[in-house]
Amino acid sequence: MTTSRNPVPTRPLGTTGPRVSALGLGCMGMSALYGESDRAESLATIHAALDAGVTLLDTGDFYGMGHNELLIAEALRTAPAAAREQALTSVKFGALRTVEGGFTGYDGRPAAVKNFAAYSLQRLGADHIDIYRIARVDPDVPIEETVGAIAELVEAGHVRHIGLSEVGADTLRRAAAVAPIADLQIEYSLISRSIEEKILPAARELGIGVTAYGVLSRGLISGHFTRDRELAANDFRGMSPRFQGENLRRNLDLVDRLRTLAEAKGASVAQTAIAWVLAQAERQGVDIVPLVGARRRDRLAEALGALDVTLDAADLAAIEEAVPAGAAAGERYPAAQMAHLDSEH
Repeated sequence: MTTSRNPVPTRPLGTTGPRVSALGLGCMGMSALYGESDRAESLATIHAALDAGVTLLDTGDFYGMGHNELLIAEALRTAPAAAREQALTSVKFGALRTVEGGFTGYDGRPAAVKNFAAYSLQRLGADHIDIYRIARVDPDVPIEETVGAIAELVEAGHVRHIGLSEVGADTLRRAAAVAPIADLQIEYSLISRSIEEKILPAARELGIGVTAYGVLSRGLISGHFTRDRELAANDFRGMSPRFQGENLRRNLDLVDRLRTLAEAKGASVAQTAIAWVLAQAERQGVDIVPLVGARRRDRLAEALGALDVTLDAADLAAIEEAVPAGAAAGERYPAAQMAHLDSEH
């Protein structure tokens, strides 16, 4: 499947990072945490994204215990040469898993950083990773040591750029004092706006770009999630506070408000929510690239349509009146996972 729209435009990722597509493809759901996925459709979706001009493919070495990196490697290996050459890989590392799939912490020791990178390079079938970042700060290892180890991988040619994930403003500054940081990957959406107070200003000050994940809040504000939807046992949204009981009802009420505004613009709810994040780059003075977690070609095509949605000042004001900052019911992760977020401390 190909798209009929113009190629995806590009944006710089901070002052030291690469130039990337204005939307990136988050590939996690193709391997983990959202129930069963269709391998053939996942590969077709990656190919459709590349064909449309999406260059940024985001993954983690712990997504399906390496499955996602192998999937991306297969997709790139079978893509046209021109698309393959334009593709950039963004990889998170550091999460410690159990055989049963649980999470037991994060390892940011320098030796571990280089070990994780070696395995990722092998699975990806690549000689370098374009952007490399620890998924969560290891509380037992100073961020300077973790970033320093990635900087050594950059010097050796195994990594092109250093990224961070879910860190607060102070950690962002400490890391940037060690080596150039291309981008911060962090959740940012209409219903997750806490980064606007301190983190986005710090990124602007330091010239660090932002790759925003969760722009549809794991499908919650996509316009496709219904109150009676039953989630698979291996879908982590079943444990997410925002998808529970009264929280879900209140959050979907917000979506209904957004739907009214979206229809007036001739756009879908998902396109409007993504377009809102795209619009924040200019408002916040930070290079922001939304990551869309499409697992199917139809969802990808819908997300790409957000690039054609123009929101003026009046539109943005109406959207933010309908879905005010802080209006979401429930935390974005269960308490145990919130404790790992340096960005929330």
